[in-house]
Amino acid sequence: MMLWQQVIRIGIVMILAFCATVAIPATGESGKVGGGKRQPPATASIPAPVAAQRDLSLVLGRPSANSVTMSIVSAISREGYIEYGKRQDRLERKTATVALPAHTPVEITLDSLQGDALYYYRLCTRLPDSTAYLSGAVQTFHTQRAPGATFTFAIQGDSHPERPQQHDPALYVQTLTAAAADHPDFYLTIGDDFSVDTLREVNADTVKAVYLRQRACLSLVSVPIFLVNGNHEQAALCNLDGTANNVAVWAQTARNSLFPQPAPDAFYTGDAEQIAHIGLLRDYFAWTWGDALFVVIDPYWHSAKAVDNPFGGGEKTRDLWNATLGDTQYRWLKQTLEGSMAKYKFVFTHHVLGTGRGGIEQAGLFEWGGKDKRGVDRFAEMRPGWAMPIHRLFVNTGVTIFFQGHDHIFARQVLDGVVYQTLPDPANPNYVMNNAEAYRSGDKMPGSGYLRVTVDPARVTVEYVRQYRPRDETTSRISGETAFSYNSPACKP
Repeated sequence: MMLWQQVIRIGIVMILAFCATVAIPATGESGKVGGGKRQPPATASIPAPVAAQRDLSLVLGRPSANSVTMSIVSAISREGYIEYGKRQDRLERKTATVALPAHTPVEITLDSLQGDALYYYRLCTRLPDSTAYLSGAVQTFHTQRAPGATFTFAIQGDSHPERPQQHDPALYVQTLTAAAADHPDFYLTIGDDFSVDTLREVNADTVKAVYLRQRACLSLVSVPIFLVNGNHEQAALCNLDGTANNVAVWAQTARNSLFPQPAPDAFYTGDAEQIAHIGLLRDYFAWTWGDALFVVIDPYWHSAKAVDNPFGGGEKTRDLWNATLGDTQYRWLKQTLEGSMAKYKFVFTHHVLGTGRGGIEQAGLFEWGGKDKRGVDRFAEMRPGWAMPIHRLFVNTGVTIFFQGHDHIFARQVLDGVVYQTLPDPANPNYVMNNAEAYRSGDKMPGSGYLRVTVDPARVTVEYVRQYRPRDETTSRISGETAFSYNSPACKP
């Protein structure tokens, strides 16, 4: 084991040793009833590092060539500012001091930054009855990489913190801390990280509490975060009822207020539609970073019927022609992929079609592949005006890797030169290979861990970084080990 790996492991063990559990009251008032089978207990035990983030958290988002947005949430009223600069020992720039009301997200945008540059930053805050500012830890972020630059990003699968049978809070802290130690330029989640459909009482406050709890965890990575909606978020068109009082509005407004997500501007492209009681959805978007194009897509906000599990229960949709990106998103996706000359193209969504099991096993079906389950090609009939199915679009435009979750397994498959990469759980202490039978080919491994992706001018390197609880480690099961890796060469669109 390399020295740097030993240092990281020692640091993680120290953090976990510090992770004495803390009882935190759960948020919940009476309101609209959901269809969940269970409700979080009145108190929940969480690791101490997460408890500290619940008191005061800083989340980054929307990085660009010359800016980044920082979102601050404090559990009690404070005031604060950000110090930042290009030298760790001299943070020469400082934002204006802003009020930080309790439980209210406040965004500060750092702009006029240098492109392709590493910046150091820290949050400084003061309580109302104090004269002294307390300085937080110094962290880093990077502005948009120039073509030809080498960089790393990291991504996690479904974390499902509401499921104690497959989510260990201390193991989640360990995974996030390990990912942060890689110093990625940004961190992506693939959905089912903010499950609201198992809440017994579903209202604006309880849904916001779900996002606040996850925010306290994800803020540990300390770099910009990009979110992908999953089926359990219930942020979906089918749940709208014309009022502000429904789960889709509560979920998407909590998401967008607590995590700075991209909207169309000079740097990002994406969903420009305004939705009543929400505004811009910020659900699909794209950006270029170094030699790579990043594209996030979303079927849930564009399907009139429930794509997977209906909110409140009921039978799932049988006809998956009803699961769709929609005409507008499809045209945007086609234009984005065809218009990019990036060496690498990455596409992210929760799952093929937003539902089902498997990777390439699903890629020939419905709008993704054009055929129904009987093998009949109905694409022209069911998607009039679409040039080609989604998978064929990926092939024609040289998509490097398609990332998905939902199935809770590490699985790498290749179809027509496109890698279909399914993500493992980040915090499942059972280390099982869920839904393996749905993957009839490819490389499969159990959780838990995250993916580290390094992009350089010649290739993309994907590494599956395993994580184990300290008591589960053996000589052959070591946290931080690369359990599987592969390379993808630059495409030629």
